[in-house]
Amino acid sequence: MFFQRLEAIRFYYRERVCARPTAMEARTTDWVAAADTGEVVHSSLEKGFWCINKEQPHGRICSNYHVRFQCPPDTVSESKWGPWGRWGTCSVTCGGGRRIRRRTCVRTSETVQCKGRPAEVQKCGKSPCPGTPTCLMQMSHVLRWFSLEDCSRCVCDGHMVRGDVHSVTGVPVAGAWVALANQPKVIRARTDAKGQFRLPGVCSSSPTSLSIRKEKFAPTTVSTSSNTTGLSWVRAVLKTAEKPYIVKHPEDKVRYEGGRVLLCCKATGSPMPDKYYWYHNGTLLDRKLYKYEEDLVLRDLKPEQSGQYYCKTSSSAGTIKSSPAFLTVIGSPACNSTPETHLVRMPVDCVQPGTDSTYYNAGRCPHNKCAGSLDFDMRCRDGSTFCCGVQQMESRTIDCGSYTLPIKTVTQCSCQKCVEPTVLVRGRVVTADNNEPLRFGHIYIGKERVGTTGYQGDFTLQITPDTHRLVVNFVDPTQNFLDTPKVFIFDKKGGSIYHDVKVMRKQKPIDINAGESNSINLGEIIGEDPIGQLVIPANSFHKDDGEIYEGTVKASVTFIDPRNITTAAAAPGDLNFVDDEGDMLPLRTYGMFSVDFRDESNQEILGAGGVQVLLDTQHVKMQEHIPKMKLWSLNPDTGVWEEESDFSYTTTTTGGHGRSKREERTFLIGNMEIRERRLFNLDVPENRRCYVKVRAYMSDKFLPSEQLEGVVISLINLEPKPGYSSNPRAWGRFDSVITGSNGACLPAFCDAQRADAYTAYVTAMMGGEELEAAPSSPKMNPNIIGVSQPYLDKIDYQRSDHEDPALKKTAFKINLAKPNQNNLDETNGPIYPYQNLIACENAPPDANHFRFFRVEKDKYEYNVVPFEENDLTTWTGDYLSWWPNPQEFRACYIKVKIHGQKEVMVRSRNLGGTHRETQGKLYGIRDIRSTRDMREANTSAACVEFKCSGMLFDQAEVDRSLISVLPQGNCRRISTNSLLQEYLIKHPPVAQNNESHAFTMLAPVDPLGHNYGIYTVTDQNPRVAKEIAIGRCFDGTSDGFSREMKSDSGVALTFSCPERKINRESLFQRLQTNPGQTLSQMARDMREMEGLQVQRSSTRVVAYPSEQQGRTQSRRVSSSFRRRGSMRIQQRQ
Repeated sequence: MFFQRLEAIRFYYRERVCARPTAMEARTTDWVAAADTGEVVHSSLEKGFWCINKEQPHGRICSNYHVRFQCPPDTVSESKWGPWGRWGTCSVTCGGGRRIRRRTCVRTSETVQCKGRPAEVQKCGKSPCPGTPTCLMQMSHVLRWFSLEDCSRCVCDGHMVRGDVHSVTGVPVAGAWVALANQPKVIRARTDAKGQFRLPGVCSSSPTSLSIRKEKFAPTTVSTSSNTTGLSWVRAVLKTAEKPYIVKHPEDKVRYEGGRVLLCCKATGSPMPDKYYWYHNGTLLDRKLYKYEEDLVLRDLKPEQSGQYYCKTSSSAGTIKSSPAFLTVIGSPACNSTPETHLVRMPVDCVQPGTDSTYYNAGRCPHNKCAGSLDFDMRCRDGSTFCCGVQQMESRTIDCGSYTLPIKTVTQCSCQKCVEPTVLVRGRVVTADNNEPLRFGHIYIGKERVGTTGYQGDFTLQITPDTHRLVVNFVDPTQNFLDTPKVFIFDKKGGSIYHDVKVMRKQKPIDINAGESNSINLGEIIGEDPIGQLVIPANSFHKDDGEIYEGTVKASVTFIDPRNITTAAAAPGDLNFVDDEGDMLPLRTYGMFSVDFRDESNQEILGAGGVQVLLDTQHVKMQEHIPKMKLWSLNPDTGVWEEESDFSYTTTTTGGHGRSKREERTFLIGNMEIRERRLFNLDVPENRRCYVKVRAYMSDKFLPSEQLEGVVISLINLEPKPGYSSNPRAWGRFDSVITGSNGACLPAFCDAQRADAYTAYVTAMMGGEELEAAPSSPKMNPNIIGVSQPYLDKIDYQRSDHEDPALKKTAFKINLAKPNQNNLDETNGPIYPYQNLIACENAPPDANHFRFFRVEKDKYEYNVVPFEENDLTTWTGDYLSWWPNPQEFRACYIKVKIHGQKEVMVRSRNLGGTHRETQGKLYGIRDIRSTRDMREANTSAACVEFKCSGMLFDQAEVDRSLISVLPQGNCRRISTNSLLQEYLIKHPPVAQNNESHAFTMLAPVDPLGHNYGIYTVTDQNPRVAKEIAIGRCFDGTSDGFSREMKSDSGVALTFSCPERKINRESLFQRLQTNPGQTLSQMARDMREMEGLQVQRSSTRVVAYPSEQQGRTQSRRVSSSFRRRGSMRIQQRQ
């Protein structure tokens, strides 16, 4: 609640508050008027101002307010004029003009006014203009003479305006149009080869605005200076035109019915965008009705106003659309207090009696946003976001038959502030040819340098919550590698996404003479003709100041050849362009190239004009692409390709590679100027598009409940070689997406006429680890691949090891056959038409899809407080949470070595150790099967996760977790790492280790290393922390990474797990070797057991006549029991 009582204000500010205020004003601390907050407030000049929380709608709370009172004046109101100011400058220097002076009214109250005028106007500049006293004005295309006092509105004879026009780099701009700003369509002059122009007849008596423009440049306006010499000079600088680019996208919002919302949009470009349009569910909103510009304000919201909103903005350079924002208008709380079903898998040995189920419903709150209590609801991005989260949990016990297992289940949900996880992008930058790392490379986002790569080329970037498109530019300060802009995908749910970044090595420079015509081949593959040529005319190189360069040029032209599939990952940008409607659409490349021209003497960067690009049409196998081919340049700040020029046909006679005679060949020619941009592309817009459905799983069981989120799926479009459909000819596009809760849909090119017109090569990676694809050999199994017949045969699915088992199993290749909507077998995925994206995204798990899985054997994780590591927003603050902090995740592993012929399961049981709230309570269980060491016989090892010691979620007290490591089977601990044992002794309390089949410890607080057999990694993403720790554990080092188990390095515990020897034949073995005798023995044993039961019942009624009979019966009973016990032992064996 908020109260500003007048009597209280008078008590504290007695001399500053009048007895009877005449008015009152209340505003929030954000300076928003009380009437605009939507809150219920009260005010009175007698009592003051107050706001009560209970009266606010939808559970909101009152804002903090500033209150001001207006008091009546103590004296009679007066007003009088101040002294006159100086006369202003005359509007013209000749021909007659005006000048103005002003004065200010000094008054004691707003209610009174000064009498008289605040300004005076005086004529000036009466002297005639030089030359003729009259001026020439063009009206209705007829020149007439007029005598006007103001020559600034006419064309004066005898006066000359001269100017020069340069680019930002100082290069003269030839062919620019010059016009008067008030008549931009009437071209008065053009610039010559030196960028200069002459414009006669413009009056010098007053400033005149000139409009200068040229294609591919942003237009500019300059003013001439006033003088009486008859000659004026102007200088104009033209910036390269850049299409609009959205820098602020509208954000998703949730509001109650009757509330209000602000959606913001802002774009940049050259020239700056000047028009904005807002759309609701694809329909243009009426500007007059909603009165919007960059921002859209909606008041008194109704449920029908829910939906998708986006803005569209334009300039003379182009149009762009923002990312869509979703507005949800609700009439009642969107968060259902009843949790939804969420099944948690139990350990393998936990079978609930009566159900025989290995799953338990722990409940969870739905993953949707809700309308919470905002301090202010008119921000572009809400100060806080609200989600449906856990309000109450209940501790329960699961009966597993032989033991019990604690669990915390969700019993109530409510709307509360969302967990804001840290969003990271990390990876490693290496060359495409030999994986040499980019050491200490500079990292830029836009114009700002945000970091540096490490010695191994690794990098980590933290992403701001309002980022929608992440464009990162990697720059090599040594200039050995190409400067490469990359468009990274990232996971807004939190955590980090790993990117394996490839860059091209720069081509070694060659010496060329700037005074001669030069040609440089594009694409040099042994046994193949170049894809094209770069033709540079003589005397076309220039310095930054525009001076023609005449010396030797160090020319380096690096071509990214699509005929080499290893270069696909090195493609800069994301191969998209923006069309005239503002939509971002894909391109299909026929090659990219980077140019670097330098002065031989001082290594100064040189530009070039009039450059021609020749593309050999023999390399364009799809003839329909030839007329649509264009030349593009990359905007390094936006990662978007922008059109440079079209291509035209030419025919030349040449001797191709390996040809004994000359022949005619057809080329496409495009023209370009090399200015600020240095990356170019030979591309075709392609409209034959589809989506490919891919899912990733925890194991090769492909259970829908075990799908992995945050996996980066990459697809490379390939073009088959003519006549050999299985032999990829060239790659044309590279795309990546991240899997969500329902998999991922990858954009791809496809064809309805030829199934093999386009093929695709698909890979999956999570945290730097490559996932395996579903196998295709020795025989394709539709149930494993995930695609039903006969569509599977048409797609021709092949894993990368289909023909050569020695190859990796981490990719698959398919034909991108566009589905026939009239064929029922092709309407259920895994390839969807481009217009059916929603059907692809919402496809059920049993619909056709392609599959990847993690190669992990018998791994199991159980948390008492359930948590989904692929969605950090599901974190719950509880003392028994495995991860105590949603912003930072610490993974701990212990390396256990196993001596034995078989791999064994190793379990860690993790209890609270020293914290008063968790002592003796279970955090969770981890099971993992040991991995065979291929270098050492009868040896395996396991990297077992355990609960790290440290602060719990309240950050108040450290808990040293009590860890028990238990190999399953006939195992005995034979050694413990001496350094680990010494550490535990020196850091009491010390856990008892009296059992030889297990190991117990209070987990170390310090991050010990491989010398102790303990591996600890901290990261903002739990999966990344675990992947790094496991890689180090496998390698047995503190900074390495391996997927091959090295059991002789960095071990903490060693167990001997020999196989149990079978002393007697089992019942099954006896039935095989001597079935007759075995069955006879079984019959005798059964008769004896039946007789024993009769005798037992008799002894309860009749006493035995003699002690001897009792002894005989006792021996018979004992013999029977021994035989029955022997049978049970044999059956178990």
